[in-house]
Amino acid sequence: MIQSTTATAPRARIESLSIAFPNEAGDRLIPVVRDVSFTVNRNEIIGLVGESGSGKTQTSLAILGLTRPPGRVTGGHIYVGDDDVVGMNEAGLRKIRGRKAAMIFQSPRTSLNPLMKIGDQIARVYMRHRGMDKATAARESLAMLRKVGIAGPERVAGSYPHQLSGGMAQRVMIGMMVACGPELLIADEPTTGLDVTIQAQIFELITEVQAETYMSVLLITHDLGVVAETCHRVAVMQKGRMVEIGPVGEIFNRPVHPYTRRLLGAMLRPDRPPGDIVPGESPSDTNSFTVGDRSLAAVSVDAWKELAVSVPEMVEFAPGHAVLAHPIRPAGSKVIA
Repeated sequence: MIQSTTATAPRARIESLSIAFPNEAGDRLIPVVRDVSFTVNRNEIIGLVGESGSGKTQTSLAILGLTRPPGRVTGGHIYVGDDDVVGMNEAGLRKIRGRKAAMIFQSPRTSLNPLMKIGDQIARVYMRHRGMDKATAARESLAMLRKVGIAGPERVAGSYPHQLSGGMAQRVMIGMMVACGPELLIADEPTTGLDVTIQAQIFELITEVQAETYMSVLLITHDLGVVAETCHRVAVMQKGRMVEIGPVGEIFNRPVHPYTRRLLGAMLRPDRPPGDIVPGESPSDTNSFTVGDRSLAAVSVDAWKELAVSVPEMVEFAPGHAVLAHPIRPAGSKVIA
């Protein structure tokens, strides 16, 4: 595990973010992200983990103002630097995207213009975000292709996206985003569909670029092994809720929330059979602990109605390590609706 950084002012601050989509009838909103709060600190890599549908991608899209109708942000604030992107108009968002925050998507080919050569696409980034002339931008494009480990950059610069392999296309996307000089890079499952060798190379590239440029990275991934090797902190989401967040070493060595424990138990290890990642709805799906004079229970989202009597809160279990928990239910009390 890499060493934690000393953070000062955060690159991004998400406060009580909620996102919802209408149901098929259009008569009510279904929450997909509920009251999520966390920060992305300067010069750190933070992992955002959880099973599919837990709200990771919707959270990351909202940071760049990319929540698309019929989805909508229904509450909270998202600060990128000092700017609140919630409710910001498109002109304001364009000033945020690129220089302050950039995003690498799961499928690089869908993000590249199929009608433009790779070199021209990277050069356009330099001209738009760095104010370079065409000749300088072309030279910098070749240098960036070399920087992200592409052999034969002249050939690749003259190629179209469909002529590249998946790993090469993802390297191009990383190069394009880094060319913007962002303070925050969001990487949403950046190795989807790539073989394990290429995946390792892509994550190594992201780590190297982050260390060289001191940018912050929000890494969305299912691979907890990558999180352990790459990230400084990790945030765990379950069914739209943030259930635990803290330093990687702390979370991996002393997980508190039952869902975090199940995720870690599902990691493939040669010394034990795989655990069960599927959330259960057992009343025993809880972990009680004490903070100060407070008796608390970290409860799986699936079991709240049976085990909890109040709205949960993020409680600091250890320095920098917070978990979503309820006060212990007194005997004979009613459960929440």
